[in-house]
Amino acid sequence: MQTNVASLPDAERIAAGASAILHLAGNPSTSGTWDEMRVANVEGTFNVYEAARRHGVRKVVFASTNHVMGFYNLEEQWPVSTDWPIRPDSLYGVSKAFGEALARYYSDTFEMSMICLRIGWFTPQRPASSGLNPLWVSDRDLAQIVSLCLATPRPFGIYNGTSNNPQNQWDLRSAREELGYAPLDDVTKVAAEGEGIGYVDPAAGVLKSVPGL
Repeated sequence: MQTNVASLPDAERIAAGASAILHLAGNPSTSGTWDEMRVANVEGTFNVYEAARRHGVRKVVFASTNHVMGFYNLEEQWPVSTDWPIRPDSLYGVSKAFGEALARYYSDTFEMSMICLRIGWFTPQRPASSGLNPLWVSDRDLAQIVSLCLATPRPFGIYNGTSNNPQNQWDLRSAREELGYAPLDDVTKVAAEGEGIGYVDPAAGVLKSVPGL
């Protein structure tokens, strides 16, 4: 079934009869405008959580992003821990930080298990830009950590989701210790895609949102 998570009735149709929800829907553009982020990632995420609550779904895994902590990465303050204060690098990162805060609210208020996974850079091959290599996550490592998030009885958690990359720029300790995550892959052992775009332009979304700039 395909649906639009920006519509609460549509989200409820997906939640009806579900035992758990993996929330991957949203706009992933780091240069997206506020209106784009608000509809897809803010209102859409509220609708998914609320639909889950209304239909008695006790588990939601939310696809968050490394961009919630993006300024640590831009300033090379590594390894980035999930325990640090948020520092979004884009309106996209802001919208995902909202999803994490809302998940905490639903966990505390409605006793739901709400798990937030800050997914790195998911591609079949090594990323097009070498600066993205430490963020890389393979398909089987992503499948493993998502499965662990769905299985955990913890009421709330935020975890980094990358493979076992030697740069160690994104701290996986909490995922290893609390979920039992054991990533199998290493970005240096896969073929490269070639050169491409860099990490993010922090001002892009705001500048696109303001007329005349």
